[in-house]
Amino acid sequence: MLGTTYSIDFIGLSGEKRTAPWSWSTAFGLEDPAAFPSFGREILAPVDGVVVQAWDGIADHEARRSQLQLVPYMLGQQRRLREGGVRAITGNAVVIQCSATAAFVALVHLKRDSVRVATGDTVRVGDVVGECGNSGNSTQPHVHVQVTDSQDWEQCTGLPMLFRSRMDESTWMPKENEVFYVEDPVN
Repeated sequence: MLGTTYSIDFIGLSGEKRTAPWSWSTAFGLEDPAAFPSFGREILAPVDGVVVQAWDGIADHEARRSQLQLVPYMLGQQRRLREGGVRAITGNAVVIQCSATAAFVALVHLKRDSVRVATGDTVRVGDVVGECGNSGNSTQPHVHVQVTDSQDWEQCTGLPMLFRSRMDESTWMPKENEVFYVEDPVN
C-alpha cells in the first residue's frame, strides 16, 4: 500500500554526523524541528519531468526521537491515514512524472510554505522544488523519496530507483538500512 516498497528516507546530518544536538528532550520529550540541520535545506528535483501533484500548507510538527514519544506516534499512523488520507501521511509534497520513464517520483514531508513548484510545471534535475520539513507522518526532519508506477496511492507499486555517481557515472541502489554520506550533493 502507498507504493513504499523501495522508498528511501534522506536525513541531513551536521558536520559531526548527527541528526541534531542531544538534549533531555531527545530522551524524554518532543524537539523543535528547527534544531535539526536538515530542516529548511533545499530539496532538488531528482529527475527531469512534469510536476503532477504539489501541495503545501500542512504544518510542521515537533520531532520525536524519544521512544516515549515515538511508539504512540507510530501506533497512530493507520488512524491518521484513515482520518486524513494520503496527505496526512505525506504532509507537504511534490510528485514529478519522470520524462525518461513515465514513473512518478514523490518527495514528501516538505516544510510548510516552501513548495516552489505547481502542478503542470516542468522541472529539470537540480531545480529547487521545496525545503526539507517535518510535515505528515514524520518523526524528524527528512525527505522521503519513492518511485511508483501510478498516482493511485492505494494501489500503486513501488519501483526501485538508481543513483548515479557524479565521479564515474556508475549506478547503484542502496541496500536496505544502508547509510551513505554525500559530502557535497551539488558538486
